[in-house]
Amino acid sequence: MNGSSGSQGHNVNGGQKKVQHASPLTLNNGSKHRPLTPMRRCRGVACVVIILSTAFTLIVFIAPITTFLVRLVSVHYSRKATSVLFGMWLSLWPFLFEKINKTNVVFSGESVLPKKRVLLFANHRTEVDWMYLWDLALRKGYLGYIKYILKSSLMKLPVFSWAFHIFEFIPVERKWEIDEAIIQNKLSAFKDPRDSLWLAVFPEGTDYTEKKCIKSQEYASEHGLPILKNVLLPKTKGFLCCLQELKSSLDAVYDVTIAYKHRLPDFLDIIYGTDPSEVHIHIRTVKLCDIPTSEDEVTDWMIERFRQKDQLLSDFFMQGHFPDEGTEGDVSTLECLANFIAIVSSTGFFLYLSLFSSVWFKVYVLLSCAYLTFVTYFSIQPPQLICSSEGGTHAKKVL
Repeated sequence: MNGSSGSQGHNVNGGQKKVQHASPLTLNNGSKHRPLTPMRRCRGVACVVIILSTAFTLIVFIAPITTFLVRLVSVHYSRKATSVLFGMWLSLWPFLFEKINKTNVVFSGESVLPKKRVLLFANHRTEVDWMYLWDLALRKGYLGYIKYILKSSLMKLPVFSWAFHIFEFIPVERKWEIDEAIIQNKLSAFKDPRDSLWLAVFPEGTDYTEKKCIKSQEYASEHGLPILKNVLLPKTKGFLCCLQELKSSLDAVYDVTIAYKHRLPDFLDIIYGTDPSEVHIHIRTVKLCDIPTSEDEVTDWMIERFRQKDQLLSDFFMQGHFPDEGTEGDVSTLECLANFIAIVSSTGFFLYLSLFSSVWFKVYVLLSCAYLTFVTYFSIQPPQLICSSEGGTHAKKVL
């Protein structure tokens, strides 16, 4: 799951610098923090079964109501209901990370206040970075409102594609001539300031590997750009497009840097709980007035931000931590357990209705699956048929 797409968009300043290839320390690829025992395998399989079964059941029973029936009356309340209800399911993931896997999630940098409409950009160390942003959103009360720009191929995954669609994630082709219109069209529907929105962008466009780092360094050397060891050169077209579409209604922009101890995890690592031992998330607030508006200036500005990220990560690998740790507390174990029980109980109730109750529940499940498949395949969002007074007032303000 990647962030902004598009061409490199870097300024060429001439001159060459010696390429410094990434070192093993930079890659942070040691041995697994915990061994993969049979017990961990069984626990991982159980977690996958619970997460998939609850996701499927809740989507099938609830999504047609919140994303179709409610949306016909109010897009705003449709999004709110969807985000609140399915945000409860998303919180199963931080519960898995922090309480079951015992991963220590350490926040540092600035202590940010909860903001309703946020654009955040982050480095992309590994394929699961985007999942740990849920830990931040959960602490700020906006877990169900976080959205990503993702590869369109992910929209072909069973069940998950339904979730991506109802959450209104933005699928892209990684071809800027196509993606620009897609991003603009999707974000144009999110200009209502009443709608909470946390949009996450990964300007590198892909996750970090040694091979990609060497290629990025060679490009930087040829074009007189900073030689970065721990991040890739950022692409700026996608970020700039998001900024231009949302700037008038944004409450904050967050610059997020992510690092891991002692090994870069993949999806199976977090399912089995073998890695990571620690996730470090450093946050800095960016003032909107400090972000340039032209593409060339944004390119230079973003490259400088990633040069700073590269230095932050170099210091992290030397010192073992980011500066100004302890900006966020732990999530409540009691609240996590209560939410888990509520989700599992609801799933059990819906499964009972489907299997042992009236035949009409079986018909509802079949119709719901057909509806979700149809709207996801054709990327359809039902329109609001009833104009509310609040919507009309907002429209007048915009005009």
